[in-house]
Amino acid sequence: MIERFRNGWSLVKASGHVLMLDRELLVFPFLSGLACVLVSASFFGVGLLTGLQEAFVGEAAGTLASAIGTVVGIVYYLVLYTVIFFFNAALVGAALIRLNGGDPTVGDGFRIATDRIGPIIGYAALAASVGMLLRAISERSAWLGRLVAGIIGTGWTLATFLVVPILVTKEVDPWTAVKESATLFKSTWGEQVAGNFSIGLVFLPIYLVLIALAALGIGLTASVSPVLAVVVGISAVGALVFTVLVSSALSTIYQAALYQYATTGAVPAGFETAGIDRAFVDRG
Repeated sequence: MIERFRNGWSLVKASGHVLMLDRELLVFPFLSGLACVLVSASFFGVGLLTGLQEAFVGEAAGTLASAIGTVVGIVYYLVLYTVIFFFNAALVGAALIRLNGGDPTVGDGFRIATDRIGPIIGYAALAASVGMLLRAISERSAWLGRLVAGIIGTGWTLATFLVVPILVTKEVDPWTAVKESATLFKSTWGEQVAGNFSIGLVFLPIYLVLIALAALGIGLTASVSPVLAVVVGISAVGALVFTVLVSSALSTIYQAALYQYATTGAVPAGFETAGIDRAFVDRG
């Protein structure tokens, strides 16, 4: 177990090295987060203004209103997932160029994602359907439903971990990509979990320190100058956002490297000293 987490930590450091070479890759998680905020604000804003928000959560009396709310919810999930997967595909595509020894640009990432927009939307529809189904199970079956939905959701997340790299590199439909990702998961699951856990473990204390410093700074400056307290608060939020962007970018770069080695057996450029060739065990 310790060795697995050590391998995962090595992969995290290698991902950081790749990001240092292409800092512009941070634009993808930034635009993804911004687009998600705008999409959510648009849908929920319209929902509040029209009353569909209540229908979506099942509080409306009319069956038709509830049905309309469900349709709006499906569309919301579809648009949101499409945005997330589009920018994820752009970052994966650019990362793969770097891992193969190239020098990617932001334009390269957008070109790759745009070329695969059809399968990306298809996969977003599939993921949205799963998300809505799990939501329904969780809301309508009390604690048992939440437990089942949590287990299924975790399994789905792990099994589809490599879907986006597959869609980026292969001319396959979304369902084929899901099946191939699940197959690769059988041989790499330990490293998927360990790598993601390592990234979260590294950034968790950073988040806690930033929050603590922000609270302390706001507390100390509030009595002196409200304006200064606001500046400290905005600076803290900016630092947290930047940290989240870095964490997201590292996770996606790691995802791309994991996929490349799992499918080709070739050590990606920048990962030569990360022990990636010892990080996978063939489980058949």
